[in-house]
Amino acid sequence: MSETSRPTVYIETYGCQMNVSDSELMLGKLSDSGYVSVDQPDGADVILVNTCAIRDHAEQRVVGRLGELKRHMKPGSVVGVTGCMAQRLGPQLLEKARHVSLIVGPDGYRALPELIEGARRGQRSVSTDFDLDEHYEDFTPRRYDRVKAWIPVQRGCDYKCTYCIVPTTRGPERSRALADVVRETEQVVAEGMGEVVLLGQTVNSYNDGTHDFADLLRAVGTVRGVRRVRFTSPHPNDFSERVIRAMAEVPSVCEHVHLPMQSGSTRTLRRMLRRYSRAGYMDCVARLRDAIPGLALTTDVIVGFPGETDADFDETLSAVREVGFEDAFTFKFSPRDGTPATRFPASETVSDAVAAERLGRLIETVRGGARARNMKLLGTRHEVLVEKGARRGQELLQARTRDFKTVLVSGDESLIGTYLTVELTGTTGSTFTGAVVRERQPLPMAV
Repeated sequence: MSETSRPTVYIETYGCQMNVSDSELMLGKLSDSGYVSVDQPDGADVILVNTCAIRDHAEQRVVGRLGELKRHMKPGSVVGVTGCMAQRLGPQLLEKARHVSLIVGPDGYRALPELIEGARRGQRSVSTDFDLDEHYEDFTPRRYDRVKAWIPVQRGCDYKCTYCIVPTTRGPERSRALADVVRETEQVVAEGMGEVVLLGQTVNSYNDGTHDFADLLRAVGTVRGVRRVRFTSPHPNDFSERVIRAMAEVPSVCEHVHLPMQSGSTRTLRRMLRRYSRAGYMDCVARLRDAIPGLALTTDVIVGFPGETDADFDETLSAVREVGFEDAFTFKFSPRDGTPATRFPASETVSDAVAAERLGRLIETVRGGARARNMKLLGTRHEVLVEKGARRGQELLQARTRDFKTVLVSGDESLIGTYLTVELTGTTGSTFTGAVVRERQPLPMAV
C-alpha cells in the first residue's frame, strides 16, 4: 500500500506530559496498523483528541474543540476522545457530541485499531475498563520530540488527594519493570536522543517489586549515551535518603526538581490530604538542597481551596518566598465531581473574585523572586541543550540549561539537538538570552 493510499490519523493532545507520552503510544500503535500521521485535522480519516480532566477549564476547552472539529470531518471520518476526560465521563461524551464515535480511557489503547474499524461500520464504543497489567511494553512510540524522550515508568496514583481526579481517571499506582525502562532508554539513545524524562503521577514512589526509584535513577542514568535525566512529578513524601543520594551521585541527573507544594499552610495541606505539613515540605527542600548544590526548584500551587483563609494564603506566599522557586504552575481550585473536596460545606467555598485576587498576588510573588535571582545570573556560563526553534524572532532557538532555565540563542535549525556553552546576556525576568561560547556535537549513538 502506498503512503498516499494509507488512512490518515490526527492526534491532538491536552494536559500533562503523560498525555503526550500516551499520544506517542497511540500513534505508534496506529502507525504499525497502517495509518499515516498528519499535522492537521482537515480531512483526516481518524481524529483523536487526547484529553485532561484535572480542571474544569481543561474539559470545557475540549468540549468546545470537539464542536470545532466537526467542520474538519469528511464523509466517513472517525472522531474519538481518549485519555482522562474520556475515562471520567465515558458515555456522557457520546451524548454531548453526536459526531464522536469512540471513548477510550488510558488503559484501552491496545484496542484502538479494532475500535476504529468498528466505528467505520457505524458502531459507537466506550472502552474505559482499567487494566492493572497494561504498560504497553510491545508498543513502539512514535515520538514528537527528537531531542528528548518522555518515558513513562509508572501509571496511576495511590495518594488520593481530596481535590484530585487522577486516581479515578488513571487507577491505582503500578510500576514498569526496571529492565523494560532501561530497554526503552537504550532504544531512544540509539535514535540519537541524550535526554530522558521519567514520568509518573508520583514518580519517586516507583517500585517494581524489586527495585525502587533510586535503583531506577542509577540504572537509567548510567545507560551509555544518556547525558541528562529528568523526572516528573515527584511527591515530597517519597524523597528517601536513597533517592536523594542517587540524585546527587549520578552525574546525568539534572539539578532541577519540580516539587509540587500545593499550599504553604499546614491546615490547608491537611484538608487537601497531601500527607505532609509545611515543616515536612521545608525539610524535604532542605535535604535536597544540602545534597545537590545549585538545585533549582519549581512547583505547583492551588489557591482558593475550600476553607482557605487570608492567613492560610499568607502562609503560602511566605513559603514561596522562603523556598525561592524558579517558577510555578499556579491554579485556582477547580472542583471535580467525585472528589472529596466537593463535599466540604458550601460556606467554605472561596469566591472566584477572592481566588482570582490571590492568584494574581501569588504569580507576582513567584515572578518577582525569580526575576531578582535571574538578574544576578547575567554573565555566567551554562551548558544548554538546543530543543527547538523559538516562538519569537527569526533565527532564534530555544535551549534549556541543566537546571531547567530557558535560554534563547541565535542559530539555525542545524543546532537543534546539540549541546552548547552559552553566556547569559539578558533576561526578561523568566527567559534568558545567551551568546554561544562553545559548540558541542550530540553524543554518539550507543552501539
